[in-house]
Amino acid sequence: MSAYDLPLDQLRAYRPERTEPPDFDAFWADTLAASRAAAAAPAFERIETPLRAVTVDDVTFGGFAGQPIRGWFLAPEGAAEGGAPLPTVVEFIGYGGGRSFPFQWLQWATAGYGHLVMDTRGQGSSWSPGDTPDLEEDRQPGGGGHYPGFVTRGVERPETWYYRRLVADAVLAVDAARAHPLVDASRIAVTGKSQGGGLALAVAGLAPDAVRAAAVDVPFLCHWRRAVEVTDGFPYQELTRYLAIHRLQEADVFRTLSYVDGLNFAARATAPALFSVGLMDEICPPSTVFAAFNQYAGPKDVRVWPFNGHEAGELVGQADRYAFLEGLGLAPAR
Repeated sequence: MSAYDLPLDQLRAYRPERTEPPDFDAFWADTLAASRAAAAAPAFERIETPLRAVTVDDVTFGGFAGQPIRGWFLAPEGAAEGGAPLPTVVEFIGYGGGRSFPFQWLQWATAGYGHLVMDTRGQGSSWSPGDTPDLEEDRQPGGGGHYPGFVTRGVERPETWYYRRLVADAVLAVDAARAHPLVDASRIAVTGKSQGGGLALAVAGLAPDAVRAAAVDVPFLCHWRRAVEVTDGFPYQELTRYLAIHRLQEADVFRTLSYVDGLNFAARATAPALFSVGLMDEICPPSTVFAAFNQYAGPKDVRVWPFNGHEAGELVGQADRYAFLEGLGLAPAR
């Protein structure tokens, strides 16, 4: 693997024109309002685990169209109602992964944070298991044929596209976290890697009043047109293979994609953000990450890993995220 995209000086200036549908804000306002109206109150059920340093709640909350979404909520052992409320991180999972087992998610709670991990509807079969099915609205089929995976599921129209449902889930996951009795609702951060980073960026743009910080790690779902032009990697390749067969649907498909494009969410986000990018990333090309970063409307920084691909900074990146939140005054009391 080697650097294959634009040189770094050009990446830092790369700011392509956004393709934004005129009803973008109304589409998301209507989607979220309808989902919130249909959502039941989140349920947090304390469960027994082998863990001793953290407590774990099995979470169910209403996501898109009020459909039940699973998750975990982890907190430091000893945190109790009546004590200091916890700054909390809401985390979204990379493509193909599910919520797995709670002991996979120890980095935030063991550092003193509340931590809500959102399961990913219909995924959880590639590298970690999940527990949430993908139900289309009113339990009806979401669209026509799609290439195996999730990118093209219902992509003919924005109303039926899979990512409309997933983004709505992610926004309502923040609502659920804010409802937990241990959480300081004024100190919520969102984070995720790849697909999870794209979702964190979407939430920062759609719920700016609820998000105090965003840590956006090598985000997927950004600058679709550029991505399919410069990478053969999955999951973007799902889209190119779909369009190779559905030759007459290109305009409709890219219109749908524009409703979930990180560039459009970034332009609406105001919370301080820390991005990361690997200059050898063949899954989420560096130019697509910088396109979103350069559109980001709030305070921002980007950590560049010249010799890394989609793994980006890994544990060093996590150290960056701890320092980022601490620098914003969002670290837990010691």
